[in-house]
Parts: sequence; structure tokens; C-alpha cells
Amino acid sequence: MNVGCVILACALLLVASSGSKAGQTLKAPCRPGFSQNFYTVIVSRDVLHGKSVLKDTTLSSERVKFEDCQRSREVGFVSSDPNFSVRPDGSVYAEQELANLSEPVQFMVTARGFHDAHIWETTVKLALAGHPHPIALTKGGIEEMLSRAWDSQPRVIKFPRKHQRGSSSNGLRRQKRDWVIPPINVPENSRGPFPHMLVRIRSDQDKAAGIRYSITGAGADQPPSGIYNIDPISGNMFVTQPLDREERASFHLRAHAVDMNGNQVENPIDLYIYVIDMNDNRPEFQNQVYNGSVAEGSKPGSSVMQVTATDSDDSTTANGMVRYRILSQTPHSPIPNMFTINSETGDIVTVAAGLDREKVSQYTIIVQATDMEGNLNFGLSNTATALISITDINDNPPELTVRTFSGEVLENKVNVVVTNLTVVDRDQPHSPNWNAVYRIVSGDPSGHFAIRTNPITNEGMLTVVKAVDFEMNRAFMLTVVVSNQAHLASGIQSSLQSTAGVTISVQDVNEPPVFPVNPKMIRFEEGVPAGTTLTVFAAQDPDHFIHQIVRYSKLSDPANWLKINRTNGQITTMAVLDRESMYVRSNVYEATFLAFDNGSPQASGTGTLQIYLIDVNDNAPVLIPRESQVCERARPNSRVNITASDADADPNVGPFVFELPSFPASVRRNWTISRLSGDYAQLRLRIPYLEASVYEIPVIVSDSGNPPLSNRSVIRVKVCPCDDNGDCSATGAVAAAGLGTGAIIAILICIIILLSMVLLFVVWMKRREKERQAKPLLIDPEDDVRDNILKYDEEGGGEEDQDYDLSQLQQPESLDHIISKPAGVRRVDERPVIAESQYPVRPSLPHPGDIGDFINDGLRAADNDPTAPPYDSLLVFDYEGSGSTAGSVSSLNSTSSGDQDYDYLNDWGPRFKKLADLYGGGDDD
Repeated sequence: MNVGCVILACALLLVASSGSKAGQTLKAPCRPGFSQNFYTVIVSRDVLHGKSVLKDTTLSSERVKFEDCQRSREVGFVSSDPNFSVRPDGSVYAEQELANLSEPVQFMVTARGFHDAHIWETTVKLALAGHPHPIALTKGGIEEMLSRAWDSQPRVIKFPRKHQRGSSSNGLRRQKRDWVIPPINVPENSRGPFPHMLVRIRSDQDKAAGIRYSITGAGADQPPSGIYNIDPISGNMFVTQPLDREERASFHLRAHAVDMNGNQVENPIDLYIYVIDMNDNRPEFQNQVYNGSVAEGSKPGSSVMQVTATDSDDSTTANGMVRYRILSQTPHSPIPNMFTINSETGDIVTVAAGLDREKVSQYTIIVQATDMEGNLNFGLSNTATALISITDINDNPPELTVRTFSGEVLENKVNVVVTNLTVVDRDQPHSPNWNAVYRIVSGDPSGHFAIRTNPITNEGMLTVVKAVDFEMNRAFMLTVVVSNQAHLASGIQSSLQSTAGVTISVQDVNEPPVFPVNPKMIRFEEGVPAGTTLTVFAAQDPDHFIHQIVRYSKLSDPANWLKINRTNGQITTMAVLDRESMYVRSNVYEATFLAFDNGSPQASGTGTLQIYLIDVNDNAPVLIPRESQVCERARPNSRVNITASDADADPNVGPFVFELPSFPASVRRNWTISRLSGDYAQLRLRIPYLEASVYEIPVIVSDSGNPPLSNRSVIRVKVCPCDDNGDCSATGAVAAAGLGTGAIIAILICIIILLSMVLLFVVWMKRREKERQAKPLLIDPEDDVRDNILKYDEEGGGEEDQDYDLSQLQQPESLDHIISKPAGVRRVDERPVIAESQYPVRPSLPHPGDIGDFINDGLRAADNDPTAPPYDSLLVFDYEGSGSTAGSVSSLNSTSSGDQDYDYLNDWGPRFKKLADLYGGGDDD
């Protein structure tokens, strides 16, 4: 049959490779693409050219349906088999004879947007009626399908040419449309062999001249390079390695044809290579463990959580379409299937009622995600865990453990716990649904008690907040109601056990006596005499049911003015009450008294007595200042301002009356006083001039008491000459101080006499010093070698004297080891054993002139003391060596020569007496 548009007149049976799961309650969101991923069409052998194979004219299932969610997308369809084409309306047409269709034909239909880069694919399989059943949609069937798709690629792709056809009469020519190069489909993960031929590129001019073919683009000469290559002579195009659609889903290459000189023979053609997806990736959950929650008592259909899994395969094909299902639920209470999951969205919802946190607080759900639209036969799966916590609602009212509680409390005690109210609540601990709130609804009208909640145990601590009195109430009967911080859930009623009674017994204690009025205020005039009874400050014993005796004592009386009767509390004065005392504050004097009973144990109470002292005019006013100064000549500013003060209170104070006494008469003759205001007056000179001096001016001041009190005060006023500024001059100040000329002369004479005495004493001391220095000594100080220690270096005994023992030359610290030493050669100063000489005693307060005499007497006594070192004894030295080149000292002889006079040795004192006898010719040997 000629090539044409032949409709395949047949009964169409469209079977999707996998449909949506039956029983879906939720509509899947709109997803652009083909309605099915695989179409199977059974056609009759009676095939006519130009007839529609698949045509979507009724939008029914007998179509290749493409879903456009935007309703404005322009999409073009391309078939991978050149024997078939797809019109824009979705109709699939055969381009040539199909009568010899001996086996099913499978090809890909690709949809591409004109204005974007999105690509969608579906597979169409044609089988003749009466042909064996299509290949099963199993793993082997899919591999066979892909191999056939691989083998069904167009074998030859020609460069498009423009053909011309002549018109019959008017010479018009009709141009044939260019060829549409179908895309090349290559399945991913192919096992080869490689390189595998895809298509052949050829030009119509390859017979006339030698043509060289090449391809360019990503995958050929651009990264990733080397995936595709072409035989430059034959034009065979190969793929050299397995492809991975997840790495790159499509390639865009350009084929070129040039002659032997490199001249372009054909226009480049575009080659689109699509990697056919295989189901080689499992769905992956975003989390391995999901946490969700739902309130207990939730109705069926309540949303719990959502799990999400993604598949790296093509999401427009079944390989990337994930479906969810629940594998297991733990525990199976109250039923094994408390939850369900939306297979497409992963939303988990409840399907049954009966969630109770108090029975099951958490469910563990194993969720499985499977691709291939959930087909378990050949889809890949993965699992995740969903932990569903059942949140608490206040569906359990608190219940008191007993219907009646009891406790006891001592009277007058506060902030003590009487009893603990225990409660049971099965809701979530330490939540508003569990926290208890206690209320006293009856039995405590005065508010003696309050209930505080223990935040840890949830117990109610019944506490005394206002002291109870045994004499008033011996027992209390309270009614207590407990509730939660949160309101009970809808439909939950309060329990009868939420109410209980509390019996409280009050224990009597010995209470201290109480002063009915405390503090007690009384009013008295100051100055009441000692022994006056002020009041009776008695206390009462609150223990009415016990007869006890109350006694009193004074606790605090700062001025020691009061005393209290021990038995009846009568207050009596011991001294005159003085309002002006330092112990009185704001006219009130306070004293504290103690009242105690004879109970066991003894109790005591204190009371304060406040005495308001009414002022009487018992203090005369006084004047300040007591001293001042004015100029000797009357001037406007030469005056003295006087202020009167009174220790009493109003009305026994000002205004004051100031006046000068009539005696002596000179006071009123020289001075005048005038009142400036109630408390102030001014004293000034009456005469133009008054001699400079100090004047004592009496002033009489009287207060306004009834009767008034007066006081005669003396003001010392210094009258002095003043300078131009009205200030007293220095000379005037001295004169005003009362020192006359004679007094000043007397003071100067005394100063001169004192200086003369000091000078005479200094002269006398100088003279005594000169006399002491002029008195001669017994010997010349330069020749006096007494009490001098001369240390010389040890120089040894010569070259042959090297074995001497220096320890024998040292002065020993003790004589014991020498005394016990055997007789022999030794060196020691032996002190004579005789009575010691008596030295003069220095007086405790010596006169300076006696110091020289004392020294001379002491020196004389030391010279005549034979027990004082150095001792006149034989000194024997140890052997100092032999064979010295120096001569012996013993060879030196002492000879007398008349040329030398040794008489001066007699003047050196007793220590040189023997030497003087030896050389001076004395009688003593």
C-alpha cells in the first residue's frame, strides 16, 4: 500500500501498565504529563493507510492523553519510530504499510514544551489481534521492552533536503517541508556491548564526493566528552559507555558533513538523545524516624503527621512515582489498624476512635515507600519509622484518696501545715491537666486556712494563715474541692471523689497576758512630784479556762521616772517628769512593762505606756549671743542683734519682752534696747562715743507664760576703735580686751627677764665645758693603749716551719680542758686568785662637773687592780719550728746605755712600773 495517512480501524483496548490504587479517598494533586506511562493497543490486521491509530477526541481512556495543568502550555509530540507520528491533538498515525506487522511494535512518544525545557515520555505498544499476549510487565518484560526500544531506533538519519514540484499552468512551485529528526532514545544502565551503534548519519551527496562526518556538543567533544562518537567515513554514531539518567537525562548534539577539503556540504542537523529511565533507585525517606502527635480521644480522620520519601528516578514515569503504605503498628491496642496513610501524599490520619493516653502513650508505625506506583512485584521499597505520641487531654478529673481528712494545730500558730490532702490524677504528670487546685468551700468564714499545692507531689498542704484561738474555736469542719488548672475536656464530668471533708482540732497552749490597750496613752502636766499615781496598766490572761496569776515588772524606763506595782499594775512616778528631758520625743515619754503569768511554761507579754507631757512655764528664756563687739563711736551698723530662746512650748515662749535694768544707771545712760520681733531684739549705743573697753550689760528678758518667767542675762560687749569699714582695729581689739598700758609693759618686762635667764644658763654651761676640757689627763691619749685590741695577720715561721698547730695559739673559750691537760708546755693567762678591787659607783643623777672626777677615780682603781688583765704571769708559748734562717730572739741582749733616759716610764702608771724598774734603775725586781 502507498504511504499515507491510514487509520487503523480497530477496536482499541488501552491497558495502563499500572493504575492508581483502588479505594483512594484523596485526589492526587495535578501533575503535568501523560495520563499513563504505558499504552498497549490491540489492532486488527485490516489496517488502512491514513486512518487514526489513537485519537483523543472524546477525552476518554481511548487516547494518548497529556495533562496540562497550566491550560496554556504549548506542547509538541514526537515519536521515536519513524513509522508513526503524533498530531498536536494526540492522535497517533501510521506513516507506512503495517500489514506485515508480525510482532508487537513498541515506540516512545515524547512531549516537549515549546517555551520551556520540560520533557515528558510515554511508551506505546502495538500488537495484532490474535497475537500472543503482550509481554508481561515484570522485570524480565521490562528488560525485553527496553532492549526492543534500543533496537527500534531509526537506523539512518539523512540530512534534510528541499524538493521542488512544478505546477500545471501558473508555474508555481510547492516546497516540501523539512524532515523532523526524531529523538534518539538510549536506556540507562545498559550492559553493552560497547561501543553500541545508535544511528547512521548520511548525506545524499556521499555518492558524488567523499564526505566526512562529525558530531559536536556535550557528550561528544565537550564535557562530558567521549560518550558519543561517529565514524567519519560511514557516519555510524556510537555510544561508548553505560548512561545514568540521574546524572544526565538528555544530550543535544549537532551532526556535520564536510567534503575532503573541509567545506560544509550539508547544514548541521540537531540530534536529541534521551536517556530512558530505569527503576534503579529506591525511594529515600527524608528522615529515618518521624515524630508526630495526636490528642487522645481524637475522632477518625484526624491528621497526625506526614512522611515524605523521594525517588531519584524520573518522577514522570512509574519509576519515580512513590506510594506509601503502613506495614505494622505497635501496640495493637485497641485495634491493629488505628491509623492509615495516604498512598500518594504520605499523610497519616486516624481511622478509628479509642485513643487513650492513659492506656497507650505512644504508637510505633512502620511505613513503606514503594516506587513503580506502589507495585510490589517489581517496585523498589524502603521503610521508615513513625513515632506517634498521644498527647494528653484533661479527661480524668482529680480524685481525693479519702473522703475525710483530719489534723490538729496549736492555737496562735501561723504558717504551719495542718494536714496533707492526697489526690490521684491519671493525666500527664506536671501538666495543667494534672496540676491540682484546692479550694475551701465551707467551714472557714474567717479565712484562717489556705491550701497550697505541692508542685512535686501534687498534694494539698492545708496551712494556717491566720492564728486560731482555742477560746474562740476548738475545732473546724472544712469542705475541700479539688480541680485541675485546665478545664475538663468536653463531655467529662467531675468525680464525686473530688470533694472531701477536713476535721481540724485546735490545741490549747498557755498564752501570754495581753494588755487591752497597747500602747496606752495618758496625759499629764510636767513637773508632777514623785510618788504621783499615773494610771493602772493591767493585762488580761486570755486563758479563760485556766486560773492564773499575772505579775508585772518594768522592762524599759529610759529616765527611770516610773515604777509599777507587781500585783495590780499601778504606775507611780519616782521622779519629777520633765518635758524638756532628752528622753522625751515630741512631748511623749515611753516606757515598756512586762506582764507574765504562772503557767507552765511561763508566758509573758509586753505593753507600752506613752505619757504625753503637757508643758508648763518652768523654763526662763535665755539670750544669745553672750558676747559681741561694737565701735566706740555710734554708727548705723554699730549694734548687737540678740535672740531669745525658751525650752518650753507654746504658749509659754515668745513673744519675748526685752528691757535694760535701771541699776546701774550707766546701763540705760549708755545703751538702749529695742525689740525687732517676737524673738529678736537689738542693743546699740545711746551716746555718740564710748571709751574702748569690755562692758557687761545686763538684759532682762521675759516670756509670755502665765505667769511669765524672766531672766537677767549679761552680755559682754567689746567697745573698740573701728576702721573705715566699721571693723575693730588690732590696737583697739587689744585695748578692748581690757589690757592697759601698764599691763602691757609688765608683760614685756617678764619676757625680757625670761630671756636673760636662759642666756645666763647657756653661758654657765659653756664655761663648765671649757673647765672640763682644760683639766689634764694622767697620760697622753695618743699614747694610751689600754683597752685596745690590736689584730695582726699570722705570717708563719718561715719555709721550714709548716707543721705548726694554730689551735694552740688561740684563746680558749673555756679553761676546763686546759686545767685537765697534763703538765707540759702550754699557753694561758692565769688570773690571780685574790679578792677583786672595789670600783667607785656612779651616782644615779650625777652633776656634769663630777663626770671627770668619776672617770679619773675609775681609771685609778683599774690601774691598781692586779686581777684586771693583762696579768703579770709567765707566758709560755708552744714550739714554733726549728731550723729557721732567722736568728733567735734570745741572742738579743738588753744592755744599759747611758745615752737613753727611761725615767719617763715612771710617769706611765703602775702597769709600766716593772719596766721602769728594769730600765730606769728602780729598786723593785
